[in-house]
Amino acid sequence: MIMWYNVTIISNMRVEQMKIKTVEMRYEDVLTLPAAVHEKPIRQSIFFRTLLKVLSCIDLMRVGFTYSKIGMEKLSADEPCLVLMNHSSFIDLEIASSVLFPRSFHIVCTQDGFVGKKWLMRNLGCIPTKKFITDVALVRDMVYTVKELKSSILMYPEASYSFDGTATPLPESLGKCLKLLKIPVVMIRTRGAYLRDPLYNGLQIRNVKVSAEMEYLLSPEEIGEKSVEELNQILQSQFSFDHFKWQQENRDCIDEPFRADGLNRVLYKCPNCGGEGKMLGKGVKIACGLCKKEYELTEYGFLKAEEGTTEFSHIPDWYKWERECVKKELTDGTYRMELPVAIYMLVNTKCAYRVGTGILSHTKDGFHLTGCDGKLDYRQDPLSSYSLYSDFFWYEIGDVICIGNDKVQYYCFPQNCGDVVAKARLACEELYKLIRSGAEKK
Repeated sequence: MIMWYNVTIISNMRVEQMKIKTVEMRYEDVLTLPAAVHEKPIRQSIFFRTLLKVLSCIDLMRVGFTYSKIGMEKLSADEPCLVLMNHSSFIDLEIASSVLFPRSFHIVCTQDGFVGKKWLMRNLGCIPTKKFITDVALVRDMVYTVKELKSSILMYPEASYSFDGTATPLPESLGKCLKLLKIPVVMIRTRGAYLRDPLYNGLQIRNVKVSAEMEYLLSPEEIGEKSVEELNQILQSQFSFDHFKWQQENRDCIDEPFRADGLNRVLYKCPNCGGEGKMLGKGVKIACGLCKKEYELTEYGFLKAEEGTTEFSHIPDWYKWERECVKKELTDGTYRMELPVAIYMLVNTKCAYRVGTGILSHTKDGFHLTGCDGKLDYRQDPLSSYSLYSDFFWYEIGDVICIGNDKVQYYCFPQNCGDVVAKARLACEELYKLIRSGAEKK
């Protein structure tokens, strides 16, 4: 009976990871709740590891999954390693479980993934962390996992899913992490996973074959010989991918009639008239609600204007232009974002607490969140993080901007504001770089 219950839980992992337990509570009452007690990682259950492998294979068979290995003969079967993987889609863990089996590995994942299913996540070998927040406990847990549990570690160093099909920024501390662990580094690269289930597309699945490549990247000796800066440069080059370019070069046809649904979440600014938050992706087209200009997303991943000039035929180029526009606003001193938001809080792994509404503002001075009848007043310095935990359709609740510290995290859901989440992430990243570069010049 217990075994059947466990099978049921894991077989529904895809459904479970799309939902989160929520409870409505007053802000002041949430503050009185006990914080989550830190627990060391436990040894990954062999039963769950095997079961996850089997169930993953069932899902992966549907996408014609194949993978290859490069240099993996250098790694012995019982030698712990650090596995770095690009964060493309919701089947990333299934891919890793398949290619790494039977190797024991622990997974670094966001704390909200533990909400309501802490026991299961720990037995699967998951290690909780908070995105884009200095997490000393995580470092200790990773060292403990390698030294005491003799287990490998799977990490998604981008921390967030890609919005535009290209890599998101890597933490500068990653090179230091490699130096600290002193274990081999393995890279898993996926092909097709993003295109099958892009984050903006509202969980609609395309008929796309998925593959992966697992490569032995760095030995402990090579890590010891190189500086932190050199290691970061190597990792940066390994995470320089473009899924739309891959689709175009491989002539991978995606002919689903909903392929442009939600694309406005990423391409929120019209290159023709400059309007923001008025784009609409529907069917195979994305159009501006102001100037009415339309673009088709072709079967091979190109954008094509219905009339006139195609300013950007490549989605990442359009997104890069939006980044440059945000950077100009910051340098000109004209950038400001002020959003009415619904507010959830996370202080432990029991549930996400709905505490009310408020206003989230973002300027050159960072984030400022107020609300809950004047009781909530939280500020976040722009140098506190190099990027932003932002997501589309977070646990089927809505597009979200998350800020916070090591004690509490605030999940802010913009209300009737148009598409602002991608711009907030871009602004956070560019503001961080501008302030850092300014400080370095002084």
